[in-house]
Amino acid sequence: MGGKIMGMPCEVNSILKLKQSQGYPEKLIIGEQYQAVKEDYRIIPVDVPIPLVNNDWVAHADIIIRKLTWENKQTLVIFEIDRIYDRPFNVKA
Repeated sequence: MGGKIMGMPCEVNSILKLKQSQGYPEKLIIGEQYQAVKEDYRIIPVDVPIPLVNNDWVAHADIIIRKLTWENKQTLVIFEIDRIYDRPFNVKA
């Protein structure tokens, strides 16, 4: 019964980590919506606040993902800034 199991590889994330080239906002403004693209397929919570971190793993804000689309082995997200932290912090030691 040898057969190949087909599946869709995806990653589950509870934060959104972005490089500037992927769409990390130059300026964080509460209530503004931004768009970003991540390689591969990602499962990320929608409609709940999650941290936004930069490429150095520093969290600056909570965002709410308003739309998540998978196509062409990429994940497109539209997110809104929900809260900006008074003091950014490193999420990885």
